[in-house]
Amino acid sequence: MMMFAAGLTSAGTAALVGTLLAAALASNAAAQTQRAVAFDRDTLAIETSSGAHRFNVELARTPAQQSQGLMYRRKLAPDAGMLFVYPAPYRISMWMKNTLIPLDMVFIGADGRVVDIAQRTVPLSLQPISSSEPALAVLEVNAGTASRLDIRKGDIVRHAAFASARAK
Repeated sequence: MMMFAAGLTSAGTAALVGTLLAAALASNAAAQTQRAVAFDRDTLAIETSSGAHRFNVELARTPAQQSQGLMYRRKLAPDAGMLFVYPAPYRISMWMKNTLIPLDMVFIGADGRVVDIAQRTVPLSLQPISSSEPALAVLEVNAGTASRLDIRKGDIVRHAAFASARAK
């Protein structure tokens, strides 16, 4: 740093130090935000034509948890995901702001039926990703999971958040 800064004027050095400090503070704030919100963990299963597939999920139920989601994460285990559960079904829109890994988004109705799937979403995109019909929840998993496991509209998700889970 000394050799790099040696050729700068004192104003240039101050600007460089200020920029570096601002970047460090922003990075630290993002990391603290990520750590600040805790998630309960649970399991769920998706029943497809190829069989039942189990996932270990983090539950995003509160507005703070839903705002954070999987932001700033660099990896996600193949059998892991995050289940966003909302108070009532509606046409859900999500985005990939500050999300570093590509995801599949599985939109789930109140009865546990898959109503829509957005595959291979683009990291860091602000483009809205919306369900085509009302959903109660969204399961986010690694990109390519829906295709690999043959998850389709109409498949059933078994979890306590859905009426279908209580029916069995």
